Amino acid sequence: MPVEQSKKKFLKTFLKLAITLGGLVYIFHKVPLTDAIHNWNNNTLPWLLAILALTVVLMAIQANRWRGLLLDEGKKVSFKTFYAYIALGYFFNNLLPSGFGGDAVKTIAFGKRFGNTANSVAAIVISRVMGLIAMFVCFFIALPFVASQYNIPVIYTITVSLIALLSVVIITSGLFADKVKAPQKLTSRFPSLLKLQSAFAIYREHPKAFLLSGLDSIWLQIVTIIIHYAYFKAVGIDVDIFVITVFTTIMVTFTMLPISINGIGIRENVQVSLYTGLLGIPADVVLASTLLSYIPLLFQAAQGAIVFAMLKGNKE
Repeated sequence: MPVEQSKKKFLKTFLKLAITLGGLVYIFHKVPLTDAIHNWNNNTLPWLLAILALTVVLMAIQANRWRGLLLDEGKKVSFKTFYAYIALGYFFNNLLPSGFGGDAVKTIAFGKRFGNTANSVAAIVISRVMGLIAMFVCFFIALPFVASQYNIPVIYTITVSLIALLSVVIITSGLFADKVKAPQKLTSRFPSLLKLQSAFAIYREHPKAFLLSGLDSIWLQIVTIIIHYAYFKAVGIDVDIFVITVFTTIMVTFTMLPISINGIGIRENVQVSLYTGLLGIPADVVLASTLLSYIPLLFQAAQGAIVFAMLKGNKE
């Protein structure tokens, strides 16, 4: 890697780290950690166990969606293998300073093992974008009910709307990627580009698989909303499901922005801003529920660590 590129990468990572640490310092200065965890009690454990069970369901839906998008090739590989690689992705998502790093690792690893990297990449990208579109659909359905009761800052709605529009553009561009003739210089440098164009465009000929991936994405979003509802129930708070839907979408959208490490530091501040600023829920309670969200992430990463160890052991 050239020195100039190395410097840029280092600076980018440094800025992300600074924003992450700054966000954490700010939120824990505002709300001491001891005040937050004081809200965890004996009633938290049953809800946490339910959340972990739902996390397995969530990962299973992701595996099923990925498998379905690989069409006939997907049927040749067992469901548990797809689940294992979903877990592997979560493992690397928690190691790499990006929420998308794990997607690259699991896709490349899967492609090398089963020999369909281009199709696997296309399936993962479409899965991601379809998941976002499902989230935004739920957001815009719930928004009128929430906006009639609470004054949601315009910046939140505008940001979500722009990312939603971008998601639609990406999915449409992917489906018609083969209609764009890539420059010869580009295809010479990246010979796999033509394969990727064909891999994305193939879903025009398989609308059923494409629509089923959308259905899986809707189920995925419903499970996600239930999990976020359970976070608040775990600390003794009952929040309206429409509010959960809207606020979760806002939080996820802002944590996706490449300005921090995996959204850490941003997530906590956005949650407190929304639930405390608009609903009046005590900040320590909101932070307590938000911190619980790291437990299923660790649970997913632990599963991925086991998969990584097994794959590494098979190579040796």
